[in-house]
Amino acid sequence: MTGILQVKNGKYYIVLSYYENGKRQRRWIATGLPEKNNKRKANQMLQEVLAKEAQQDPPPRSDMTVADCVRHWLAQVGRRIDETTLQSYQLTAETHILPDFEENGMTLRNCTVKALQAYFDEKHLHGRRDGKGGLSPATLRHLRNVISQSLDLAVKEGLLPSNPCRLVELPRKEKYEASFYSVEQLQRLFKALEGDPLQPLVKIAALYGLRRSELLGLKWDSIDFDNQRLTIRHTVCRIKTVTEKDKTKNKSSHRSFPLLPEAREIFLEAKAQEAENRRLLGKGYQSNDYVFKWPDGHPFLPDYVSARFSDLLRKSGLPRIRLHDLRHTCASLLLNQGFTLKDVQDWMGHSDIGTTANIYGHLDAARKQSMADRLSSCLSGQNPEDGRKTVETAEKSAPAAG
Repeated sequence: MTGILQVKNGKYYIVLSYYENGKRQRRWIATGLPEKNNKRKANQMLQEVLAKEAQQDPPPRSDMTVADCVRHWLAQVGRRIDETTLQSYQLTAETHILPDFEENGMTLRNCTVKALQAYFDEKHLHGRRDGKGGLSPATLRHLRNVISQSLDLAVKEGLLPSNPCRLVELPRKEKYEASFYSVEQLQRLFKALEGDPLQPLVKIAALYGLRRSELLGLKWDSIDFDNQRLTIRHTVCRIKTVTEKDKTKNKSSHRSFPLLPEAREIFLEAKAQEAENRRLLGKGYQSNDYVFKWPDGHPFLPDYVSARFSDLLRKSGLPRIRLHDLRHTCASLLLNQGFTLKDVQDWMGHSDIGTTANIYGHLDAARKQSMADRLSSCLSGQNPEDGRKTVETAEKSAPAAG
C-alpha cells in the first residue's frame, strides 16, 4: 500500500493506493487540516495511517516469479534511462539473474531476506559462468542493484510488503589500485607504436587522460584549431551494442582542454589523411565526423581498440596494462608535477573529488611530504626557503622602535 497527500477544497486528504483482486483501488481519508501552514502535520498523519494500515492488513505476497519481476522492471525502467544504462542492466540480468531465478523458480511469495542472502553468498563463492570461482564484490553490487530496484517496483505495485533485498549483506568492496606507466615506459610505448593506426589515439589518451568512450567519441566539432581548445562533448561505447551519444558520462565529464602542440599536430595530420582518403575512395568512403577511424572512414570499434592495444603491449615487452590505465598514467604524471587532487579531478572529469582521492590518493605522497617538510620547518622556526631562522628574518624586517 502506498499513500500521497492531495488538496481538495482547501484541505489536505490522504489518498491510499492498493491492489484488491488484481485491480488498483484508491481510498480517500480526510485529515481536516487546512492547506495553509499544515504540510508537515499532514505528512505526519500520512505516515501514521500507512503504519497502521501495514499492521492491520499487510499486503499479500504475489506468486509472480522473481525472474518475471525483473523483466517487468526492465520494461518499465527502459522508458526513463539512456540506452547505455539500460543495456548494462539487461546484460547483468541476462548473464546472471534471469538464468539463476528461472532455474530456482523463486516467487515473490518465497523471496525473503534469508533466501536472497543465500543466493548472494553462493554467487560470491561459485557465481562465475565459466565455473572458475565466485563473483567480485563489485559485480555482486550490480546484481543487487538490479534485483533491489525490481523488488522496489513490486512493493510500489502492492505485490510485496517490503523489499527484502535492502537487508542483504555483501562482502566489502576490494580497494582498487590503478596501474600506470612511468614517463620512460610511456615513451617506450609511443616508440613501439610508430606506424600503427592506433598510435595517434594512444597518444591523445595519455596526453589528456580520456576514457575510451571519450576518445572514440571525438568529432571534428570537438577540436577548435583557431582558439586552441579540445572539448569533450560526444561518447561512443559498447555494452551489448555500439551506442553513440551526444553527451558525456556526467556534467563534469563535459570539459575543455588547451590544445597541446603535440595534440594539434596529431589532429592536423588526421584531418589531412581523412581528406586524402576521401579523394582516393570517392563514393566508397564512409562519411562521418569522427576523428579516429579506418582509412575507408568507418570508426574504430571499442572492443577492437582494447584488444589491439593489448596485442601491441604483448609484442613490445612492456608491462601489461589496460587502455584505461593510460588515463591513470596521465593522472599520476599530473600529481608528480605537483598538481593537487582538485586539479586532477577537474582534468579527469570526475563528478566529485572523493572518486579522485580513492583512486589516486596514494600517489599524492610527494606533495604531502613537501607540505610536511614546510610545516615542520615552520614549527621549528626554520625558514624552508633559505635555511635561516624565521625569527631572525622577522627581527631584521621589523621597523625600529621609537
